[in-house]
Amino acid sequence: MTRILYGLSGEGSGHSSRSRQMARHLEYLGHDVRLASYDRGYRNLKDDFNVFEIEGLTIASSDNKVSNIRTVTQNVKRLKRGWQRLRALKQEIFKEFEPEVVITDFEPMTAYLAHHYDIPLLTIDNQHRMRYMKYECPPGLKMDQKLTKGVIRAMVPRPDASLVTTFYQGKVTNDRTYLFPPIVRDEVIAMESTDSGHLLVYLTSGYETLLDYLKQFQRERFIVYGYDREDEDENLQFKPPSKQGFLDDLASSKAVIATAGFTLISEALYLKKPYLAMPMTGQYEQQLNGFWLDTLKLGSNAPVINAETIGNFLYRLPEFNARLGETTSEGNLLIQQKLEELMQDHGKQMKEHHARRKKKKWAGILEDDSAKSNQL
Repeated sequence: MTRILYGLSGEGSGHSSRSRQMARHLEYLGHDVRLASYDRGYRNLKDDFNVFEIEGLTIASSDNKVSNIRTVTQNVKRLKRGWQRLRALKQEIFKEFEPEVVITDFEPMTAYLAHHYDIPLLTIDNQHRMRYMKYECPPGLKMDQKLTKGVIRAMVPRPDASLVTTFYQGKVTNDRTYLFPPIVRDEVIAMESTDSGHLLVYLTSGYETLLDYLKQFQRERFIVYGYDREDEDENLQFKPPSKQGFLDDLASSKAVIATAGFTLISEALYLKKPYLAMPMTGQYEQQLNGFWLDTLKLGSNAPVINAETIGNFLYRLPEFNARLGETTSEGNLLIQQKLEELMQDHGKQMKEHHARRKKKKWAGILEDDSAKSNQL
């Protein structure tokens, strides 16, 4: 048994969805797992796991654009409580629980404390593909690419190993990074994919302009989530939040129209649903996801949404379905096997990774130096 602290970002639902799968597997293997998160991550997991509530960063948006002023304002308000929870985390988890390995899903507080207490650190996320994997950058976004890589390095400065999820492949830049297919919820894996003729629309915040465009396609039926509504407006059917209801509508849809978040894209691709991605302005990762969806012909990228873009997506659905029919997935098996390997014997392999990384640092070897690929 290994004592494991699993920190995860509380922003959105993707981190908690992914962490639930991995933490559940670790507990199944008999490890002692404590989680640390905030906001939605804490709320989503607190009833099923031992979760320590911390404070973290949030991103504010409006009409599918990041609001820099609101983002800064909201996070400044969190500073006082953030220091309080940091002190509590150090005492109750790092000094009393004494984790042997720390795992982070893009959560910086646990990552920095792992370094402070000289504990092996493992990342499990999709963000590190933008740090440790070579890939084609979307046109005109080179500066955003560099800035994003810097942000990731600042959030998680010194991981000893990284399990990276991605739906497109590239060469890794070191010998401690491993690539895997996206982590998918058990509930999604259990679903049967069908086609009831509707398109699923999901918006994380108000996006009135899109709704106006959808009404122009009266032959299509759109089921819309993300609004506090339960009614119909012409060809739009609004539904309230419902985990099972959303999953049922996803599995029975003929396509998905949504922002370019990694988790929903991953679940849609697993169920072989063409995807019209609307990247949030100011979020490089979403712009990258949309670019690669389009490049792989698994869907369309719509940095600017209009009726023509939607019409073109609908016209190309047979093309996307044919391409999706050629794809395969082994679910979470490969990444679970690697995680099991790293955590066994009190995290023996992670401790070896930790020792090697420190030796390389002392030798002046940069963490992103090229090395052989570890793609699985």
